[in-house]
Amino acid sequence: MGQKLETAAQRLLAGGLVAFPTETVYGLGADAENPAAIARIYQAKGRPSNHPVIVHIAPGADLGYWAQNVPDAARILAQAFWPGPLTLILPRAPGIPDTVSGGQDSIGLRCPSHPIAQALLQRFAELKGGQGGVAAPSANKFGQVSPTQAKHVRNEFPEFDETDLLVLEGGSSQVGIESTIVDLSRLDQGTGPVLLRPGHITAEELAAVLGVMPALPDQAAPRVSGSLKAHYAPRTPLALVERSRLDAVLATAASRGERLAVVVFPPASEIATQQEGVTWHECSPDRVEYARRLYALLRRLDQQGYDHIVMERPPATAAWQAVNDRLGRAAAAFE
Repeated sequence: MGQKLETAAQRLLAGGLVAFPTETVYGLGADAENPAAIARIYQAKGRPSNHPVIVHIAPGADLGYWAQNVPDAARILAQAFWPGPLTLILPRAPGIPDTVSGGQDSIGLRCPSHPIAQALLQRFAELKGGQGGVAAPSANKFGQVSPTQAKHVRNEFPEFDETDLLVLEGGSSQVGIESTIVDLSRLDQGTGPVLLRPGHITAEELAAVLGVMPALPDQAAPRVSGSLKAHYAPRTPLALVERSRLDAVLATAASRGERLAVVVFPPASEIATQQEGVTWHECSPDRVEYARRLYALLRRLDQQGYDHIVMERPPATAAWQAVNDRLGRAAAAFE
């Protein structure tokens, strides 16, 4: 990995694209201070130019280089959760191009915990003179299911070879869903911390550190990654269904001669039948394990020619907020 890691860092320095593993999902990275390189990310993903990306920084990076105001709350959260799956939205420093924030005055910063991501970021920062950062949304076409394995990235961008997109191998992502995003950019306006995207780090865990529960998104909140109503969607239509409604959904599918993949919590034997055209998949009842496997499962089912993917709705509890957020946006793409 040593030589490939060096090649990847040099590729970023030259304005190229590198896909790399993080503990959440694989990212599609470019030099965060190079507008032309960032434009290549948007072009490759088919991403709207006003949709921000997150800047990944190495452990120990100077937040003041990227943000013009770093409140105590940001340092407290960074101390508690970095390196890890938490993104902080802060006021963007004047010298940082607004291409990373979709033209907004804010910036999203994250320090990932994956060792390969850290090694890449540290080497790139050295090449940049100490403060390099990598802008990196998920390494997939815009709105589609995020990749949690290197092969997912290659499958997503078959038009690219290694000269166009260098992909670093890092195994399966351990968290499996995108980072928690907290807005701290408006504290000087009297707006407290705002949870803009739930993730592995829960609102309750944030509150335990901050001493206040983060508020829900408001109309004036900055735009952030993954905040559109329809997102994270497979290409196969996906429906999110209560367990009590599964029989009716199956009956309708049978009347239409449709092939279904049905994903339910155990025990599947309570509801599973031998209905023709239905393949049953039992998911983990543990929310961490469920999240870790979710995107790989959706990608696998997406390749098997089903007419619909039917997911049993997870519990409507705080612990499952992030998973419900991702599944809700995936299903919204087909409403």
